[in-house]
Amino acid sequence: MTATRLGVIITLITLVLDQASKLWVLFSFDLPLKGRVAIAPFVDFVMVWNRGISYGLMQQDGDLGRWLLIIVTVIAVVFLANWLRKEDGRINAAGLGLIIGGAVGNGIDRVVYGAVADFVLLHAGNFEWYVFNIADAAIVVGVVFLLYGALKIGRDDERSRAEEPGTNTTT
Repeated sequence: MTATRLGVIITLITLVLDQASKLWVLFSFDLPLKGRVAIAPFVDFVMVWNRGISYGLMQQDGDLGRWLLIIVTVIAVVFLANWLRKEDGRINAAGLGLIIGGAVGNGIDRVVYGAVADFVLLHAGNFEWYVFNIADAAIVVGVVFLLYGALKIGRDDERSRAEEPGTNTTT
């Protein structure tokens, strides 16, 4: 399987899981009417409509801001998809697939609902993390994959330079 194909498959899986979880939370589980629901000692479901970007930054109350965020999302997805098309590393392709799938999932929310549906709240004692969704988690993991891929490539480049004939690795 090519790296690009892997990235596309991960994009589709991420998108389907994200949208299915949001549809379930909104319409089957009916979280908006239930309020905060304890799922585990450190996980609650709580409905939050995020009209901004990650971590609630740049909140947009009007349609202009909402559509600007949608346009930025489309531009980012086109850029990342083009990168994925050219990518031959499986780690980077997987990371790009996670990011693209997450971005498209959150973009769909902005178009359909006017805001992103966030519902997972991690907490420990009085400490509460940001409320997020599967798309957000996929984007974070995707960035970690890209960082790992960049570090791995850097180490591989160093190793191959050290192995080149005529390179003295001892001082």
